[in-house]
Amino acid sequence: MFNLEEVYDNLIEYVEHSRLENWSPQLREMLNDKLIAAPHGKMDEWISALANLPDLKQVSVDFNHNAIRLASGDPLTNEEQKRLTDGLKSLMPWRKGPFEFFGTEIDTEWRSDWKWDRVHPHLSNLKDRLILDVGCGSGYHCWRMLGAGAKRVIGIDPSTLFLMQFLAVKRYAGMTLPVDYLPFKMEEIPENLEAFDSVFSMGVLYHRRSPIDHLYELKGALKAGGELVLETLVVDGPDGYSLMPADRYAMMRNVWFLPSCPTLSTWLERVGFTDIKCVDLNQTSLNEQRATPWMTFQSLSDFLDPNDSKRTIEGYPAPLRATFVATKRAS
Repeated sequence: MFNLEEVYDNLIEYVEHSRLENWSPQLREMLNDKLIAAPHGKMDEWISALANLPDLKQVSVDFNHNAIRLASGDPLTNEEQKRLTDGLKSLMPWRKGPFEFFGTEIDTEWRSDWKWDRVHPHLSNLKDRLILDVGCGSGYHCWRMLGAGAKRVIGIDPSTLFLMQFLAVKRYAGMTLPVDYLPFKMEEIPENLEAFDSVFSMGVLYHRRSPIDHLYELKGALKAGGELVLETLVVDGPDGYSLMPADRYAMMRNVWFLPSCPTLSTWLERVGFTDIKCVDLNQTSLNEQRATPWMTFQSLSDFLDPNDSKRTIEGYPAPLRATFVATKRAS
């Protein structure tokens, strides 16, 4: 069932006959390079875990609940429950969620539903939209977008483990549903597709060495008049101010620029966006990001100053996340 060369047949056919057709010639080759020619070292182990999940009938799905919920008309047998639990545990750590697989609750490190609840009221109606979700993690928000009526959702993230977690959901929800996960970085996507009605980039900008280049990439993916939803770490400060950590930030090495909100607004305007609004500003809490039985490694409490939770362990301001909504200016 999980022949990775077949998982994307539906998407590839769609791309060939849609406004993404300029991507069509290289998409299958890109997937082959990532998943077949040079797979992750644990790929066989993860594929086996997916294959060992029990086959269940009469599956129902709920994409509009806090947890992406899968349910079966019949109770699971003891053997089915063991196979389900063993398979899902083989895909740990689970960082983005939550999910519920037939009564088994996956309490993920991040309460991604809280972010969705903050962002969703400020979005344009997602009904019938073609959406790109950049840095989609295990695909939690992709499922919420589909539940909100999106015509098709494409999530991209370079993590192969996140892909396996996404496929664990999709194998039950329906392999032909118009939602897909591609194991790519944004900079690997063809430039200037100008195809998507909405582009989301949440939790990515500060990982990019050149945030301006990332904003141009996001703009290039959007059609004229399309909507950008950008969520990133910010700091207090005037227009023109941004923080570049000397080394680590909250124990992360790959953090480059944390702008002030006025600075980020200026960046967006300079790149070619209009109707720029900061719609949410949120201090990440220890209840939103924490270790759980499904993610047993260090989490936010380990990254903050033990004597001052308003500071990271390095002495920088603790994580503050801003969400901006903007429109691609018509040419």
